[in-house]
Amino acid sequence: MTAESTASPRTYHDLYTCNGQQLKQLTQAAITWLETNREIVNALNVFPIPDGDTGTNMLMTMQAAYREIESRDEKNVGKVAQAIAHGALMGARGNSGVILSQIWRGFARALDNLEAFDTTQFARALRESAETAYRGAVRPVEGTILTVIKDCAAAAEDAAQRHHELHALLERIVHAAQNSLARTPELLPVLKQAGVVDAGGKGLTVLFEGMLRFLRGQPLDQPVDAIVKPLNLAAVGAAMNSIEPGQEWEVIVDFRPKGAVHLPTLYKRLEQLGTAIQVGEGDGLYRVHIHLLKSRRHEPLELVEELGTITKVSMENLLAQVNGLMAEPLPLTPVTPGQIGVVAVSPGEGLSRVLASLGAAAIVGGGQAQNPSTEEILKAINDLPTDRVIILPNNKNIILAAQQAAQHSPNKQVRVVPTRSVPQGIAALMQFVPTGKLEDVEAAMNRSLSQVQTGEVTQATRSVELHGVQVDEGQIIGLHNGQLKVSSDTLTGAVFKLLEEMGAAQHEVITLYYGAEVTEADAEQLTAAIAERYPEAAVEFHFGGQPHYYYIISVE
Repeated sequence: MTAESTASPRTYHDLYTCNGQQLKQLTQAAITWLETNREIVNALNVFPIPDGDTGTNMLMTMQAAYREIESRDEKNVGKVAQAIAHGALMGARGNSGVILSQIWRGFARALDNLEAFDTTQFARALRESAETAYRGAVRPVEGTILTVIKDCAAAAEDAAQRHHELHALLERIVHAAQNSLARTPELLPVLKQAGVVDAGGKGLTVLFEGMLRFLRGQPLDQPVDAIVKPLNLAAVGAAMNSIEPGQEWEVIVDFRPKGAVHLPTLYKRLEQLGTAIQVGEGDGLYRVHIHLLKSRRHEPLELVEELGTITKVSMENLLAQVNGLMAEPLPLTPVTPGQIGVVAVSPGEGLSRVLASLGAAAIVGGGQAQNPSTEEILKAINDLPTDRVIILPNNKNIILAAQQAAQHSPNKQVRVVPTRSVPQGIAALMQFVPTGKLEDVEAAMNRSLSQVQTGEVTQATRSVELHGVQVDEGQIIGLHNGQLKVSSDTLTGAVFKLLEEMGAAQHEVITLYYGAEVTEADAEQLTAAIAERYPEAAVEFHFGGQPHYYYIISVE
């Protein structure tokens, strides 16, 4: 928000109607407040995994919506609302973003052709928002953003009978949103077990709060809640564009110090090991970044252990990066008019290659913490020279965006096979016949989804007890088909416990896709240990390149 737009709260304190330009300002205020509180929303992840992205998804959805009206001088509130709804739909990311786009769709429908809205029409628009969002959910779940928008609509309808000032109505809406949010753990047991409220509901509450704060003339750049979030020092230790003499590996170590850290001394000791040294501090954690020879790549770990407790380690082969490990173009499958083209979502370079080699004609980058928008998926569909397309979202949080893209491709026959993981996407591609009937190929792909088990191994971002599993912050955890199943103090221990949960002994093939933070040598060593434990199974490993997850495991 500009200083001019927030300088005089009295300008809008007595506002009785809202036209298009005023809705534009309210929307911008909501976005600004959401951006300020994004990490608070991101931290409300049921699972203690480092990919909480609800706040980011909702923010990017809203930013896409605002781009549709940013340069417009339209005063008709109905037309502005329609533009916001369109932008939200095209920019929708993740389930929360798609639901948010449906909220805006209902809001815009209720305001169609209105020059301005009053409190009664605002309340009616929120009711339509809630009903549209519920209709868009295949199986509406209470205790989520759906519940919050429904409760806000009810509060608005009640308040509109007594209050004709927009700020008074918004006060009741915000109050209802906060109360509804507080109730979400009682409606959705998994939230109560995890000790959090619903992230999507929190994001929606923040949007309404932003509008109200603007009308009150309150600042929008200072969060009022304490921020509890995973370490985010992405700017520290960014990869170098070239390799200096004596550099072979990039090592990044995050640690929590035992006491005060004397940075000049730490820098001097690091300079004796390598180059490209950076040290960042945030949220009581330190990040050390250094380039050094392969033979010395473990020495920074030994140094840091003197100073504190290591919480995370990342090692990358710089030679492989610069010499073009992924420099060759993806082996995308050519598709001709009349054939079926597959659009697959992939979270990592290595996984993209696997999907492309099995028949994907287009790859959309995305996954945990980087959900693609509806528009990005739609573009991939439209770019294929065929009118028959199958989408593999490969993540439960991308399925809704994929379905929205399919619905907005009127000139093409588009089907969404609801793959919830990359292993399911790979299994589906094994059934792909580009010249087959679309319905038959879709059915075969859908049948394949039950034939593969998915495991994911990552690091816990907080302590929690969930589904009977006790997790301490920093432990390695394993998820089986999206459910938290195991925790361990070691990566190897977590993998073996997870394989046992997945019933690996009763299956024939075990495949590991190692992530960006795992070296090929470590993956190879773990694969050999698994093969020894499960001699009857074929065990293999591939570079996946996915962030956040050390391993994605497929058991068939």
